[in-house]
Formats: sequence, structure tokens, C-alpha cells
Amino acid sequence: MKLLLCSIPFVLAASAALAEPPADNISRHRHPNLAAAQRLSTQASEKIVAAQRANEWDLGGHAQKAKDLLDQVNHELKEAAETANEEHHH
Repeated sequence: MKLLLCSIPFVLAASAALAEPPADNISRHRHPNLAAAQRLSTQASEKIVAAQRANEWDLGGHAQKAKDLLDQVNHELKEAAETANEEHHH
């Protein structure tokens, strides 16, 4: 039972790290600055995964929280691009 309980955090961390990185889905032609920011957030997420692997997933949940925040950043950047698109169509 103790072995099972000890392995749960590892399994959760490993499955979280395998989640998709943030998408690069902003047009770099229409919104070069937002697209660049999105690429940087994707790169940051990839570096966090590398840090998790290097530290055998033992980062106290902080790396996953950072990745979650980067997902939120990515979503907000996409929303900003879509808002700009709507503003230019009116």
C-alpha cells in the first residue's frame, strides 16, 4: 500500500507533463507581437517540462502551476488577437 501511495505523485506528474504544450495559433502576419509572445510562452512551457524531467518530477507542484499559468497566458493572447480581428472588421 505504501508503494502505491508513493507512486501516485509520480504518475500524476508524469501524466501532467505529457499534456499538450500551448498551441501556437496566432497569425504572425496579422499580429507579430502577440504571435511572438505566444511562441515564447510555448518555449517556456517546454523548458519547464525539461526541468521537470531533469529533477525527476520533484518540484513540489510549482512547475505544473507555472505550466497552467502559461496555458492561461496562451489563451489570453489568442483572445487578444481575436479581439483585434473583430475591431478591424467593424
